[in-house]
Amino acid sequence: MADAGTLLENHEFISDLCRYAENILSEAAVKKKWHFDNETWERLGDNNELVEAIENEKLRRIRNGSAKREKAQQHIVKAPDILEKIMSDESANPRHRVDSIKALDAIADPGPQATPATDRFVINIDLGQDYKLTIDKERTPLTPDEARKRLNDDKVIEGTAITDQSKDDWKKW
Repeated sequence: MADAGTLLENHEFISDLCRYAENILSEAAVKKKWHFDNETWERLGDNNELVEAIENEKLRRIRNGSAKREKAQQHIVKAPDILEKIMSDESANPRHRVDSIKALDAIADPGPQATPATDRFVINIDLGQDYKLTIDKERTPLTPDEARKRLNDDKVIEGTAITDQSKDDWKKW
């Protein structure tokens, strides 16, 4: 067994013991991972500093939501089997069967089902007086073929040059 002081500083070790206390990991899994025999396991329970570190970690995991997420992950893996039973049950209400199909499809995550979100950016350049240059662009994610096509397009932003040279503002600087 590693030195108790070293294990107290090992966050992964403390987290594993915390998961054991939360019934997320089994005793056998923790013993196997950390190569503990029964005697060492018993001595760990007598270490007050270790028990305090585990309690602090449990509190931290509750506050940041990781304990809840890991517990939910353990339970949600049962959902596909339950939904499959409902879907395959000929005597079940057809609406329930269809709902279970939809839920299974959502769990399977087949990818985006709708139009992807777009990014929009607006660039405003104030040239002084009443001259402004505005570029209002909406960008959607491109497939590789669309990106290649757009690279080959010669598109130019049309604009108007300021030709009034009666005032030479550049000389002020």
